[in-house]
Amino acid sequence: MKEFKFKIGGQDYAATVEDLKDGQMKVTVNGQTYQVEVPQTKAQGPKVAMAPAAPEAQKGGTKNVNSELPGTITKINVSDGQHVKRGDVLLIIEAMKMANEIVSEVDGTVQRVAVTQGQSVNQGDLLVEMVADFEAAKAEVTPKPAPAAPAPVAAPAPAPAAPAGSKTVTAPLPGTVTKVTVKVGDKVNAGDTVLLMEAMKMENNITAEFAGTVKAILVDSGAQVQSGQALVELD
Repeated sequence: MKEFKFKIGGQDYAATVEDLKDGQMKVTVNGQTYQVEVPQTKAQGPKVAMAPAAPEAQKGGTKNVNSELPGTITKINVSDGQHVKRGDVLLIIEAMKMANEIVSEVDGTVQRVAVTQGQSVNQGDLLVEMVADFEAAKAEVTPKPAPAAPAPVAAPAPAPAAPAGSKTVTAPLPGTVTKVTVKVGDKVNAGDTVLLMEAMKMENNITAEFAGTVKAILVDSGAQVQSGQALVELD
């Protein structure tokens, strides 16, 4: 079984192709399974592997483009002798009712277009013979320097601890204080809201866990607070 991943029109596709017998294949695309028949498979004899042509003196050698999946050639964008850049679309194959762009992996010159428009191809069939540019081929084998390690990130300063023995309301998570709903001297009961805080794009009511009188308000509206930071002190 062979697996493929490709993108068409901005949408990602995952496909698997499993050879069965007598030209039958089981193709699964994004979980949807199809059984397809490739008539050419029955008629073809065993393929003979051909040795690649010797590279030219100032070229990077041959760079053949083979079909990654069975389908039909619907458009050919290049011709023999044409120079192309890496990423240029060479031709388009329609497979499983989807148009798949076949692109060049290197800068180079088309030596021979091995297929014609409307032709059916199997997986692995030769589509285009290319000769890669010397500099492009050289770049492929030249190792790139390893990226520099990212600079260490300093740990954030610890949040102010609540005073020992006090009845203090603390921030349950990091966020921004949007409104303080009490003032010094107010009496509150357990469960009363003492301030509002925005965190993860949601407004959260911060409540007292116990009854008491507001002794001190330790933050202002707009303040950025950390998890565990003291917000309101009660007597």
